[in-house]
Amino acid sequence: MGNTEDNKELQFVKDGPWSELYALTEHWKSDLEFYKDDLRFLHHLIEKYFMWITKPENLDMVKELKVGLFDLKTKCRDLLEKVGRHRTHLGQMVEDYNKADASIIRTEHEHLEEEVANFVTLFRSNRKEVFAITEFIIDSESLASLMDQ
Repeated sequence: MGNTEDNKELQFVKDGPWSELYALTEHWKSDLEFYKDDLRFLHHLIEKYFMWITKPENLDMVKELKVGLFDLKTKCRDLLEKVGRHRTHLGQMVEDYNKADASIIRTEHEHLEEEVANFVTLFRSNRKEVFAITEFIIDSESLASLMDQ
């Protein structure tokens, strides 16, 4: 029975859906590029509208937001680089299967998939925080009347 499992594992590694995994990494890259643009927009939003902030506690919240956005931007950039390298490895597997590299690439894919999922969770959480704090500051600083001018 164990031998059958080993054979299935070997078959998957050899015939694994390398082209499908490659396509999946294309989607990751596209999504990460979108998140990168969205982070740029959020940073611009903070820079443009929060120069009117007068309350020190609100300034502190904005500083924390900026740090969070910078951290996400760094993570996004790093993930884009990792996804790019991984796509190259998968492309090589599609073109020329190498048994020695197959399990490494498969493990790399699993780890990268987890990193991308964690990034998306962090991104969404940060985005909600940006909007909640923006709304709070606009209300507490009476910025709404300034933006209408």
